[in-house]
Amino acid sequence: MVNAIAIMGGRVVTTDGVAEGSVLVRDGRIAAIGDFHPPADILRIEAHGALIAPGLVDVGVFAIDPPAFAAGGITRAMLMPDRAQPIDTVALVQHAAAAGKPKIWVHPLAAATRGLAGTELAEIGLMREGGACGVATGRQWIADSGVMHRLLSYAGALGLRTVVHAEDSGLAADAVMTDGETATRLGLAAAPAETEALAVARDLLLVEATGAPLHFRQVTTARALDLIRDAKKKRLPVSCGITPAHLFLADSAVTGFRTFARLSPPLRDENDHQACLVAIADGTIDVICSGHDPQGPEAKRLPFADAEPGMAGAETLLTLGMTLVRDGLISFERLFDLLATAPARLFGLPGGALVVGAEADLIVVDPNSPWRIESDKMIAAAGNTPFDGLPVQGRVMRTIKGGVSIL
Repeated sequence: MVNAIAIMGGRVVTTDGVAEGSVLVRDGRIAAIGDFHPPADILRIEAHGALIAPGLVDVGVFAIDPPAFAAGGITRAMLMPDRAQPIDTVALVQHAAAAGKPKIWVHPLAAATRGLAGTELAEIGLMREGGACGVATGRQWIADSGVMHRLLSYAGALGLRTVVHAEDSGLAADAVMTDGETATRLGLAAAPAETEALAVARDLLLVEATGAPLHFRQVTTARALDLIRDAKKKRLPVSCGITPAHLFLADSAVTGFRTFARLSPPLRDENDHQACLVAIADGTIDVICSGHDPQGPEAKRLPFADAEPGMAGAETLLTLGMTLVRDGLISFERLFDLLATAPARLFGLPGGALVVGAEADLIVVDPNSPWRIESDKMIAAAGNTPFDGLPVQGRVMRTIKGGVSIL
């Protein structure tokens, strides 16, 4: 095993900006950044001007997919509790945390309620001791406000951030799309976009009552983003994330009954799509996550209403995020804050930034390398992506996790 690596001649991305330089890794930690003479007899990697950046920290994946994570530059994945057996015991937390070794750091999110049923709180304190980095409601919203109030009070007292899915389940019911022209034209069951704002509004009131930290895993509508923007002005401890799919696609992508574009929450109309881009630029959105939830052909090659929601997002997370930089919405340092630094900070995880002495989770990225996203060539366990056929720019050349190269 190599215990020292020098990555030379790159552009180093730190929270202070992007500067020419090199990075030295020794014994699993970052030993030097900037201009230095590398020791002899170590592995030397020439970056040739590529970006040297922190490994990505992906909030809320539904599958552990190490090859896809390495290809996408993800070194830490926060696993949702939605498994065949929901992660609601200490043993299941510990089993999930070990599942990614040695390729990936897996940080389980404990089920907020037993069996994710939304009625009885799980043993959150014990699961925190077992290694859970937060608690989550899973794919569902907790409809019972009393349960949600107790959850926030308990998790907050334990110092854990709660991750929620923001859709009012009573209004969303069996809808598979957002209400609007596309849903009407296709004749699909739809729910109004306000399902999201209703859920966000209630949970913000409960945050105000309890003072507990809360993370909305995906926020995708203008109305809900306005509520979160106002909550942040009041200094409430709230944060939110979004996926590239909701940043770059609108509900028209479903035209032709494209099941690869069936997601949860569903794709929104063009006005909401544009509001999401504004929220990235003005800092309302804290995190960009992959929403990695690959579904096999048996789940996707069905009539649209019967197909499972979900997409393979790990491999394309960074590449699509770089589009925001090229479009002038954000800088590279802001992009890596959204993809790595902020997720690590919000959930108290190591890594997420290039700092001397920190865990050596880092990536080398050629931001100019062109390629095309093709579902049938993806590394992910199932390559369903709504971006199939899209030409993109920017590719991960090397991924280093804990000082060891995994790509």
